[in-house]
Amino acid sequence: MINNLDDQKVYKKLDFGKVAKSIESLPSQMKQVLKQADLIKIPPDYSQVAQVVVNGMGGSNIGVGMIGAALSDQIKVPIIITAGYEVPASVNENTLYLLSSYSGNTEEVLSVYLEAKKRGAKVMAICEQGENKLARLMKDENIPGFTFKSDHNLSGQPRMGLGYSVLGVAMLLARVGLLEIKAQEMEKIIVNLEAWGEELSPDKSAKTNRAKQIALELYNKIPVIVGAEFLVGNLKILRNQFNETSKNFASFLELPDMNHFALEGLAKPVSNKDNLTFFFIDSSLYHPRIIKRSTLTKQIVQKNKIKYIDHKLSGASKLEQAFNMLQFGAWATYYLAMLNNVNPVKIPWVEWFKKELEN
Repeated sequence: MINNLDDQKVYKKLDFGKVAKSIESLPSQMKQVLKQADLIKIPPDYSQVAQVVVNGMGGSNIGVGMIGAALSDQIKVPIIITAGYEVPASVNENTLYLLSSYSGNTEEVLSVYLEAKKRGAKVMAICEQGENKLARLMKDENIPGFTFKSDHNLSGQPRMGLGYSVLGVAMLLARVGLLEIKAQEMEKIIVNLEAWGEELSPDKSAKTNRAKQIALELYNKIPVIVGAEFLVGNLKILRNQFNETSKNFASFLELPDMNHFALEGLAKPVSNKDNLTFFFIDSSLYHPRIIKRSTLTKQIVQKNKIKYIDHKLSGASKLEQAFNMLQFGAWATYYLAMLNNVNPVKIPWVEWFKKELEN
C-alpha cells in the first residue's frame, strides 16, 4: 500500500532534511541573486571570447545547461560543459572558463584551474560562500565570479539550490555581455513561481495538485522523460532529481533526435510495457513540427502497449517555462520520494562512492 500524499504525517516522517522548504524557497533564492547581481564585477576584456567552457559536476552543471538551452537563441557564443579532469584542446585566451561548484570543494573542478590558467583562458567561478577551496582560490587568485550565501536552501543539497546556480550563472553571463537578463522579466517569473508553488505544496490535495498526480502515475515505474529544444537542459535536471531525490531510476530522450532511433527499441524487452512510463513535457512554444512529432511519438509508445503521461508547461516565454518546469519537477520527484518511502535529502551511494574514492 503506497503512502497517502495528502497525509501530512508522511512528510514529517521522511523529510528530515527540509527538502520541501528548499523547494518552496526557489523564488526566495532567485530574489537573493537579483539583489546581489550588481555586486558582480567582471573585467571588460572578458566579453571578448569565442566560447564558454564550464567545468562542473552533477548539480553544479545543470544550471548552466538549463540557461544554455532556454536562452540558446540569445547567447552569442557556444557553451560547452565538461564534467571531468581534462581541459578541452579548444580552450585558449579566447575562452571564458567557468569553474562551477556549489560546495566549492568539488575535486574535478579544482583540478583543472591551473591548466585553464596556463592556456590563458579568462577564468570565472561560482560557489557557495564560506570556508571552501574554490572561494579561497577566488580570493587568492583574484578570480572574478559570484559567491552566494545559501540561506534559502535548508536541505544543503545543490539540486535544491538551483535558484542560486541557475540564475547565478545567468547573471554572470549577462554581466560578461553574452546575454541579456531583464530584471522586470525575472521579477514577473518570480511572482508566477510563488503562485504556482502554492498550488503544488504538500497541503494541496492530490485531486488538484498536478505534481502529486504525476508522482502517483510514476510510482513503481522507470520514467522516460521526453522533451525538446529550449527545455533539453531541464530534462537533465529532472532526470537527476528522479535519481537523487526519489531514489528512482529515470532517463530522458530528446525530440526530434529520438524519432530516428528510439522508436525501434520500444518492443523489447517485453517487460518494457510493465516497467516503463514515458513522461512527455509539452509546450506551446515548441516548433510546430516538434508538437506534431510529440503527438505521433505518443501514439507509437501507446501502440507498443507502454503507458505515457504528459504535462503542459505554463509561462509566456521560454525562460519562464524553463523555470516552471524546474519548480514542477522538484515537487513531482519529492512526492515520488514520499511514495518510495525514502528520505529525499540523503544520497548514501554517492557519499559512499566519494569516501571510497579518497581511499
